Amino acid sequence: MATFNKRGYKAPKEKAEKVDETFIEDINVDEKDSATAKAFDTLDQSASKAEDFIAKNQKVILGGLLAVVVVVVGYFAYDKFIAEPNQQEAAEELFVAQQNFQKAVDGDVKADSLFNLVLNGSEGKFGVLKIAEKYSGTDAANQANYMAGIAYLNTGKYAEAIASLEKFNSKDVTLSILAKGAIGDAYAQQNKQKEALEFYVKAADASQTNDFTRPRYLMKAGKTALAMGNKAEALKYFTDIKENFDTAPEAQQVDALIGLSQ
Repeated sequence: MATFNKRGYKAPKEKAEKVDETFIEDINVDEKDSATAKAFDTLDQSASKAEDFIAKNQKVILGGLLAVVVVVVGYFAYDKFIAEPNQQEAAEELFVAQQNFQKAVDGDVKADSLFNLVLNGSEGKFGVLKIAEKYSGTDAANQANYMAGIAYLNTGKYAEAIASLEKFNSKDVTLSILAKGAIGDAYAQQNKQKEALEFYVKAADASQTNDFTRPRYLMKAGKTALAMGNKAEALKYFTDIKENFDTAPEAQQVDALIGLSQ
């Protein structure tokens, strides 16, 4: 059967589905992403401020860096071209004084005159007094202070001996102990028993196990304490020798001294 369309008839159009153009996409912004962005912004701002600061203070910064370089280079230059030659020169000056000092302490019959040469110099070389002054800060000057102290002690100049020995400083334990003991001897010669006892005890206590120095200065401390009337203190020092250093030379007379201290 044939199908006819009426003239003028239009088929109805399908209604187009209306699209809401006002649709807004729902975007969830992660708080962490936001914080990261802020952090980058802050870093950018800080970097920008730093760049501005450097630009404004470029001369000052470069000047500071240059000053540091100058100080470092100066230190190494001083050490290389001044300190090291000074050490060498001081050691060479000290050599003759060392020889005279050794002869004097070994018991040479001319000990007094040798100690004077040690102090004041000989053979065209400085004595220890000049070396300690001119080459202050060197190892030789430090050693010169010790030698001066011992030389003064042996020539009866006790105040000068104390002054020189107090300037001496050594990592060598035995030498350091001997210096303290020598200060005690100088005070003892001045009849300053309290000060002498103090330094004898320091010398004795500086090494508890030294078989040479500890009994030696315990003996001096004990005798000084006994002379001051401190029998109990003297007995302590003498007993220490008897119990711990029975083979030392000081132990040979300690029994009699213990008897006097009781």
